[in-house]
Amino acid sequence: MVVIIMLALVLLPYTASKCPVDKHATRVLLPILHKYYHSGEFNIASITSQSNVLSRALSYEKIPSPEYFDDIPVLTQHYQHILALVFAVKEINEDPHILPNITLGFQIYNSHFSASWTYLASMELLSTQKRFIPNYKCDSRNNAVAVIGGPNSNVCLHMATILGFYKIPQVTYGSAPILHYRSQAGFVQQMFPRGTHQYNGILHLLLHFRWTWIGVLYLDDDNGERFVQNVLPFFSEKGICFDFIQRLPKQGFTGEMQKLIEGGLATYKTIMRNSSNVLLIHGEIQTMPILRFMIASSVYLDISSKPGDKVWMMMAQMDFTSFAFQGSWSIDFLLGAMSLAVQSKKVLGFREFLQTRNPISDKEDGFIQSFWESVFECFFSSPTSENTSEKICTGFEKLESLPGSLFEVKMSAHSYSMYNAVYAIAHALHHIHFLKFKGKIMVKGQRKKLLNQYSWQLHHILRKVSFNNSAGEKICFDQSGERKAGFDIINWITFPNQSFLKAKVGKIDPYASSKSIFSINDNSIIWPKKFNHTQPISVCNDNCHQGFYKMKKEGKPFCCYDCLPCPEGKISSQKDMVDCVRCPEGQFPNDAKDGCLLKNITYLSYREPLGFGLTILALSLFLITVLILLIFIRHQGTPIVKANNRNLTYALLISLLLSFLCALLFIGQPRKLTCLFRQSAFGIIFTFAVSCVLAKTMIVILAFKATKPDSQMRKYMRKPLATSIVFLCSFVQIVICTIWLIITPPFPDFDMHSLAEEILLECNEGSMVMFYCVLSFMGFLALLSFTVAFFARNLPDTFNEAKFITFSMLMFCSVWLTFVPAYLSAKGKYILAVEIFSILVSSAALLICMFLPKSYIILVKPELNNRDQLIRIKN
Repeated sequence: MVVIIMLALVLLPYTASKCPVDKHATRVLLPILHKYYHSGEFNIASITSQSNVLSRALSYEKIPSPEYFDDIPVLTQHYQHILALVFAVKEINEDPHILPNITLGFQIYNSHFSASWTYLASMELLSTQKRFIPNYKCDSRNNAVAVIGGPNSNVCLHMATILGFYKIPQVTYGSAPILHYRSQAGFVQQMFPRGTHQYNGILHLLLHFRWTWIGVLYLDDDNGERFVQNVLPFFSEKGICFDFIQRLPKQGFTGEMQKLIEGGLATYKTIMRNSSNVLLIHGEIQTMPILRFMIASSVYLDISSKPGDKVWMMMAQMDFTSFAFQGSWSIDFLLGAMSLAVQSKKVLGFREFLQTRNPISDKEDGFIQSFWESVFECFFSSPTSENTSEKICTGFEKLESLPGSLFEVKMSAHSYSMYNAVYAIAHALHHIHFLKFKGKIMVKGQRKKLLNQYSWQLHHILRKVSFNNSAGEKICFDQSGERKAGFDIINWITFPNQSFLKAKVGKIDPYASSKSIFSINDNSIIWPKKFNHTQPISVCNDNCHQGFYKMKKEGKPFCCYDCLPCPEGKISSQKDMVDCVRCPEGQFPNDAKDGCLLKNITYLSYREPLGFGLTILALSLFLITVLILLIFIRHQGTPIVKANNRNLTYALLISLLLSFLCALLFIGQPRKLTCLFRQSAFGIIFTFAVSCVLAKTMIVILAFKATKPDSQMRKYMRKPLATSIVFLCSFVQIVICTIWLIITPPFPDFDMHSLAEEILLECNEGSMVMFYCVLSFMGFLALLSFTVAFFARNLPDTFNEAKFITFSMLMFCSVWLTFVPAYLSAKGKYILAVEIFSILVSSAALLICMFLPKSYIILVKPELNNRDQLIRIKN
């Protein structure tokens, strides 16, 4: 595009050397329809858009003409931008402190939001006054020292395409354009703050109200695509997700209005049929009329929801604009809307200035007539007028009588930017004037001539300019040429008479401290009626309460999730937690799983039923064993006691007594001493008992093998054999336990994890390997005793204990084989209960199987307890 334009400028057939010759002026087939020119020593030009041209589709069959256009509807609010420029120039010319003795003028062109008219206006600035001779200007009169462009980014971009080559300073007062060339950006100042500040402000606003589920509308242009590609992913990183992302339909030729309406209705369906309560709109200043078309057309749709059922959020580059024929259309959808606006203050005198404007006194104003006819629904009579039935404009109608939907008398944010742009240029000119001519006395013409020579420096000075405007606000630019300013947060309040109030409820100040960047007064905000004037909620689903965590729904955005209860042992103490967490050590979840409670310290106590029951059982077995021991001592001279090796019998009974008492070491609060010796005592005592059983079995076998006089077995029948077996087996176990106590002794410890709601005070065994070594050796002895007794089971009954020993060892081994898996699977105090029960049952098995039958004979059948009876039974 740039190359084509430059070729067109270069190849224009101009060979004249003087400007006044008419034959060198190019005939413009479609001239600019609206201009406003006021002469001054230095002129500030402006290319703006007050109306939007609707034309028929291009056929390329004939030369276009003004009749080619179907209509030129006026965006009535935009006329205030022009008046802001005129008001600023008027103030500067009346202020003796700025550009003294120099008069500012202006040239204003209407570009109709069209690239072709923007190019045309830009080239007209390069021509001699009243002649369109692009790239040819033979004098310095009426030169534009700078050009103000807007109100949207496209106008500024197209303007910069032409003017950037001539190094003409440009100031944009609307949204910032995307400049593709460094040469363009170097000559453009932006009254619009840096875009990232606005996007951060929108994000602050969404997060402040916890709106994480929103719909997005964006204008189908470069800025819109840039917003979707770069900004929305940043929002997603901060927890915002999108119900839908929809393009706004483009406004085209009149023949395409049907497509515009159809596209608008499709967009409206998308908006209203989705669940999000917040709609973020990224558009330009001309987007509002499109939205109003879309809403007005929705009466033909069968949708129960209304536009006012959403909270509309608008960017700062948008503003309330409308065509004159939309003045009576409802604006209720804006009640409770939120938007950002470039930071502004009240400018004194502007309202009074507006009251003086009318078509009668302002003949030079080429915009006012079409504006006046549009807003007051009248026409100015002329000799060629044929329609006399319409209302005739008097020219003295009052602007302040218009509803806000047509025209605002309060200066808007865009007009405020236009006002500051004029002042920025004036201050830059003043700086050049002060710098070059201080102390010099020159006539007016000489000063103007020299000032024109230095005007090329204006864009450098513009970037560094800093001043306080008439409202007391500091105006300056950053290194990129963007205004250093923040944004006001606006809450929209509508009234039945088609007027509205834009109330400032907060601000975004990117240059403040981190705590003051975002501030808002929630109590001042008016919300839509649907939400009963309370703050709306816009989330994909309700928050997950405490005790639940979020599980993402398949195929849905990340902020759509199911709420699942926390698993056992975990809690969520806040809403919308991604995962549940475990309580700190020493605490456990409450029933609701939303908090932690302190664990109680517990151990196997004598006072609780389990500990008390095991204690009673151990003491009962102990007393029974004592009773049996007394019976055997009382009847120690009887044959049945003598026949079964009294010493081994007494040793076995004493070891069983100790084993029952040993079980009590496992009950009660663990202490250092009890922890140190209880497993060792258990292992040694049980090894002693099993070794006694093994010795008795060996004695029985040897007794029958030594019945022959010449048998070699007789020498083993002496007492040292039994003593040696018992001593040797016990010594091995003592060595194992001693090594255990020296290397890794047991100690009292707190088990925080075995029980969910309690801290178990227990004895840490120090080394489970050594513990299982003790059990393994004891099991080996028991298995050996069982094997030996099994082979001796068929010896004569009178002297044979092998059957009882076999059965007792079978029970003993069964108990301790069952103990291992039960011990490994039990938790807490039940581990101790399993071990105590195994000790008591295995000891009781030995006691019952080996001593109960003999006690029965001694007490109940004494006639069987004599030598003659034993010999008789034997024979």
